[in-house]
Amino acid sequence: MILFVKLLLAHLLGDFIWQPNSWVADKEIKKYKSIYLYVHLLLHGVLTVILVGEISFIPYAILIAITHGIIDIIKLNFQKKKTKRTWFVADQITHILILIAVVLLYENKGLVSFWQHNEFWILVTGILLVTKPTSILIKTIISIWSPESRNSHQDNSLASAGNYIGILERLLVVCFILTAHFEAIGFLLAAKSIFRFGDLKEAKDRKLTEYVMIGTLISFGIAIIVGLAIQAILLQLP
Repeated sequence: MILFVKLLLAHLLGDFIWQPNSWVADKEIKKYKSIYLYVHLLLHGVLTVILVGEISFIPYAILIAITHGIIDIIKLNFQKKKTKRTWFVADQITHILILIAVVLLYENKGLVSFWQHNEFWILVTGILLVTKPTSILIKTIISIWSPESRNSHQDNSLASAGNYIGILERLLVVCFILTAHFEAIGFLLAAKSIFRFGDLKEAKDRKLTEYVMIGTLISFGIAIIVGLAIQAILLQLP
C-alpha cells in the first residue's frame, strides 16, 4: 500500500505541482515535438525513483515514464477544445491504473490475484449501485409528482447539477459508513439542508419543498442501506 502512495505522490508532484502552465500550453501546440513533454516524463521517472528509494525499482520507474508518455501523446493528439475535460479524466484514470498494475507486478502479487479479491468486487458493485442506477431509481419513484417551481423560468442552476450532487452525496455516505463516521452523515445532511433552504424559501413553493425533501431522504436512505449492506457482507468474509 505504501508503494502505491509513493507512486501517487510522485504522479501528483509531476503532473500538477511541478508542471507549469507554460509546459502544458507548449505540449498542446507542439504535441510529441514539444521538448517539455520529455522533460515532464523525465521528471516523473526521477521523482518515482527518489520517492520509492530502491535501485531495483528503476526499470519500473522507466516503465511508468514510458507509459505516461504514450498516454499523454494519445490525449494530446485526440483531445479537442470541447472534449478536454473528458480526456483529462480518462488520462488521469489510466495513469492511476498503470500505477496499480506496477505495484502489483513489483510486489509479485499479479494482476489476476487482484481481481480475485472478493472485497474488490463487493466494493465496486456497491459504489456503482449508488451512482447512476440509484439516480434513475429515485427519478422514477418521484416522477409521479414532478412539481415545477414558480421561478423555473429564472432557474440558473447548472445542467445536471442535482444529479451529480446526489451521486456525490451517496458516495460520501457510503464512505462514511465504511469508515465508521456516522456523525458525518448528519453533518452532510444538515449542510445540504442549509444550502437548499435559501432556494426553497425564495421559491415559496410547498410542493417543490416536499419534492426536494422526498428525493433527498430517498437518496440518503438508499446510500445508508447500501453502505450497511457492504459493511455486513465484508464482515462475513473469511
